[in-house]
Amino acid sequence: MTEPAITPALIDAHGLTPEEYDRILGIIGREPSFTELGIFSAMWNEHCSYKSSKKWLRTLPTEGPQVICGPGENAGVVDIGDGQAVVFKMESHNHPSYIEPYQGAATGVGGILRDVFTMGARPIAAMNALSFGEPSHPKTRQLVHGVVEGIGGYGNCFGVPNVGGEVRFHRAYNGNCLVNAFAAGLADADKIFYSAASGVGMPVVYLGAKTGRDGVGGATMASAEFDDTIEDKRPTVQVGDPFTEKRLMEACLELMQTGAVISIQDMGAAGLTCSAVEMGDKGGLGIKLTLDHVPQRETAMTAYEMMLSESQERMLMVLNPDLEDAARAVFEKWDLDFAIVGETIAEDRFLIIHGNETMADLPLSKLASSAPEYDRPWVETPPAADMEPVPEVDAIDALRALVSSPNYAAKQWVYEQYDHMVMADTVRAPGLGAGIVRVHGTAKALAFTSDVTPRYVKANPVEGGKQAVAEAYRNLCAVGARPLATTDNLNFGNPQKPEIMGQFVGAIKGIGAACAALDMPIVSGNVSLYNETDGQGILPTPTIGAVGLLDSLDDMICGVARDGHVALVVGETAGHLGQSALLAEVFNREDGDAPHVDLAAERRNGEFIRAQSSLINTCADLSDGGLALAAFEMAEAAGVGLVLDAADTPTLFGEDQARYLIATSFDKAEALMVAAGQAGVALISVGRFGGDKVRIGRSETSLAELQALYRGSFAAAFA
Repeated sequence: MTEPAITPALIDAHGLTPEEYDRILGIIGREPSFTELGIFSAMWNEHCSYKSSKKWLRTLPTEGPQVICGPGENAGVVDIGDGQAVVFKMESHNHPSYIEPYQGAATGVGGILRDVFTMGARPIAAMNALSFGEPSHPKTRQLVHGVVEGIGGYGNCFGVPNVGGEVRFHRAYNGNCLVNAFAAGLADADKIFYSAASGVGMPVVYLGAKTGRDGVGGATMASAEFDDTIEDKRPTVQVGDPFTEKRLMEACLELMQTGAVISIQDMGAAGLTCSAVEMGDKGGLGIKLTLDHVPQRETAMTAYEMMLSESQERMLMVLNPDLEDAARAVFEKWDLDFAIVGETIAEDRFLIIHGNETMADLPLSKLASSAPEYDRPWVETPPAADMEPVPEVDAIDALRALVSSPNYAAKQWVYEQYDHMVMADTVRAPGLGAGIVRVHGTAKALAFTSDVTPRYVKANPVEGGKQAVAEAYRNLCAVGARPLATTDNLNFGNPQKPEIMGQFVGAIKGIGAACAALDMPIVSGNVSLYNETDGQGILPTPTIGAVGLLDSLDDMICGVARDGHVALVVGETAGHLGQSALLAEVFNREDGDAPHVDLAAERRNGEFIRAQSSLINTCADLSDGGLALAAFEMAEAAGVGLVLDAADTPTLFGEDQARYLIATSFDKAEALMVAAGQAGVALISVGRFGGDKVRIGRSETSLAELQALYRGSFAAAFA
C-alpha cells in the first residue's frame, strides 16, 4: 500500500503544529514516513505527553512514608501495612464518551482497570465522576443513558464493585461531557510490577485480544477541541469486551506468579506505540517490533493502523526468555493471544518492521521523555466581584428546590445499575458518602471518594483546588478513615487560552497546598485538556479521587440517625453563600467568591472526628447545600424527621468549609462537647432528629413529601 504524501494538511490533521513538525525534521534529519508521522503524533499529543501541564505537575507533592510508587507508572501504589498495598488511579474518557457514550464509558472503565492489574493488583473497587450538560439539552438524556449503561455493562461483567462517585449537570458541559473513571486494587507490597524494560535482546510479547482498526487516532482526537465534524470522529472510539478483560486479568496475575515478567505495560492511549515507547524509554533501551507477528482480527492492516490502534484488552510485556513456555501456557489456558512481536535492543531506536520493510526507524528517547514541553502563557483569574445580597428564603421551599434538582436528588437510578456487592467485601454502598471495601481476610478496610465543586474552581481556582482536596479529606474522615493519598483527574478547556491556563495553574497551586497540609500526596492521575466545543470550554473540573484506611472495621463511623439523636456541627459557620448550591438552584445565580479553605482547621477538625469515632453514630461533611441539605440527607437515610433551630438563610445554606454534621445520643453529645473544648474545636448543637416532620426554623413539611421529591426527581428526569 502506498503511503500518503506528507503535506501541511496531513500534519495539521495529526495535531502537530508547524513548529513541532520542524522539530521532528531536526531530530530525524529527513521527512518522516506516514507511519512515523503517526507515531510522533501519538506520542507528542497532549493526552500522552502532558506537554502543556508537565511544568506544573512537577510542583505537586508526590512523596510520603506511605508512598511506594508515585506518578509516572500505570497507577500509584500506597502502603497499607501488613505487607499489603493499595494501587489506584483516576483517568478520563471524556471525548470518546461524548462521541459514543456506551463504548466511550465502557472502555474508560476497562482502561483504568488494566492500569491497576498491570501493576500486579487485583481490582477491588471502582468509582466514576460524571459531568453532563443541562438536563433540558437535547443530547443530555442520550449521554446519561449511554454512559451509565456503559459503566455498568463493563464493570458488572468484569466483576468489580462500583462503590461511589458523583454526577453533576451544568450548561458548560452541553458540548463536552466528562467521564472520569477510578479503580483501586490490592497487591503484596513487595510484588509490584513496573513498566521499565531491562536487558538487551529480551523478547517483547503481545498479550490479550487481537488488534483491529477501532480507536485508531484516539489519543490525538482526545487532544483536540470538538466542532461540527464531531460525528466524523466516531471510528476513533474503542470497542470493549469485559469478558476478555476478565480473562486477561486472571492470565496476567497468574503469569506474574511464574517469574516470567520482566516488565509489563497496558496498551491504552496510542496502543502499541505508547506502550512500547514508554517501556523502552523508562529502561533506557530501544525496541524493535515486527508487526507481521501482531495478532490481527482484520485483514490487510497497515503498519500505521497497527501502531495507532487502541483496540482494548491488550498488554505488552518484556519476557524472561527462560520461562517462555510457562508464560505461553498460561495464556493458552485462558484462550488469549501470546505472540513474540519484538525484542529490546541496546541502541536508542524504535524500529518497526512490516512485510520485510522498515516502516519506522526513530530515536526512541525523543518520542517520550524528549517530547515538547510548553510553558503556556497564563493570566491569573481575577478576584470575584462583590456579591449582590441574597434574599432570605423559606427554608423548606429552598430545600425542595435542592432535593428535586438532578444535581442534588438521590442518584439511586444511576448506582443501582452498578453491581456494588460483587466480591462480597463492600461494607458501605454508594449514595451515603465515601464507599468502603473490606480488605479481604483482614480486619482492615479502605474508603474511597471523589470530589470537586467546579463552580468554586471557576470563581477562584486556588481556593477551588484546595476545596476539592479538603472535601475528599472530610469524606474520608467522616467514615472514620485515615486519609492516605490522592489521584487527580484535571479536566480543563484549551490551554492555549491564557485564562484557561490560568485556571489550571491556580487549581494546581491550591491542590498542591492542600495535599501537603493534609498529608495526602498525589500518587497518580491524568490531565484532560481541550474540553471545548465551538470554542466554549467546560467549567474547570479538577476531580480528586482519594483513598483512606481503616485499621479496623471497629473504627468505622457508619450508623444512622435515631429518634432523639442530637444534631451537632463541628467547625465555624459564617454563612458563606458565594457560588453556593442555593444561589445556583434557587436563584439561578453563580456569583461571589468560592469559600475560603482553612487547611489547619480542616486537619484539626478531621483529626477530631477520627479521634472521637466511638462517640459518633453517624457523620457527614458539610459541602454543597450546607447544613440544611446535609441534615435532610441524614434524616432521609434514617427515615426519621428533623428539627433545625436556625431560621436564617446563611446559617442553613452557607457552604463554609472544615465542617461536619454529627448525629449522636444526648450523653455522647455531652462527651463530645467536653472533648471539643479540650481540642480547641468549635462544636455546637443545631437541632435534633425524630418524628415524621422536617421543621427548619418556623417552616415545616412532612418527611415523606421531601423524601418523595428526593428519591423520585432524578428518575423522573432520566428514566
